Amino acid sequence: MSGLYPAEGAAIVIGGSGGVGAEICRVLARDGCDVALTYHSNQAKAEAAAEAVRGEGRNASIYKLNIEDVEATRAFIDGVAEANGGIHTVVYAAGPLVPLIHLSKIEPEQMRKHLMQDAFGFFNVVHYAIPHLRKARGSIVACQSSAQYRFAAADGLSVVPKSAVHALMKGVAKEEGRYGIRSNGVALGIIETGQHTELSKLGYIDDKYMQAAAMNTPLRRNGKAMDIAEAVSFLASSRAGFISGEVINVDGGYHV
Repeated sequence: MSGLYPAEGAAIVIGGSGGVGAEICRVLARDGCDVALTYHSNQAKAEAAAEAVRGEGRNASIYKLNIEDVEATRAFIDGVAEANGGIHTVVYAAGPLVPLIHLSKIEPEQMRKHLMQDAFGFFNVVHYAIPHLRKARGSIVACQSSAQYRFAAADGLSVVPKSAVHALMKGVAKEEGRYGIRSNGVALGIIETGQHTELSKLGYIDDKYMQAAAMNTPLRRNGKAMDIAEAVSFLASSRAGFISGEVINVDGGYHV
């Protein structure tokens, strides 16, 4: 495909080593992007995601990054822009592993940690990316949660921070549109990879939970990483050139 993304610059995928993030990286590469992806701790998964990007014929680079670290985030974004001739897309596909705990049982320090890693981290990325995105008239796509629209019990550690991510996404759309920046989101339902795989290993959910979740959607199935990646690339690309401040729920209709 050609013309979906600017010829100059790269796409950044925060959390590109994750199950969903890695597929987003690959689809962006398929659609014409060089990709700079970050990981928090698992370098092997980041390398695999980068290889998938290269397999689509595009350049890939990986960076270990804690987005709570203000200076490290600034240096990363400015470095990517310098190395690639700019940044035209930022995809936020990160966030801490979210255990299923009712609000009454969440400790304050636990909520603070999730807010810092997710909401404050996303703010840091947005803050330092905006000057580069203005130059490219680029776009932001932030992965969120369909439980923001239909609350899922015991999912507060995800919904509360992701609601802040949503507010930041909306704010950028409102304030930065005059500079040509678009800002949108994809709200994830139950996706059979990434966090849900890890939560299964930890015993928070099991096959019965996943089957019940599937039956709780009009489509009677759970999602795949590809479902998210296609929506992200659509919103980031010129195909969605007149869309900003919007969220696509990719959840099989769960939010209805």
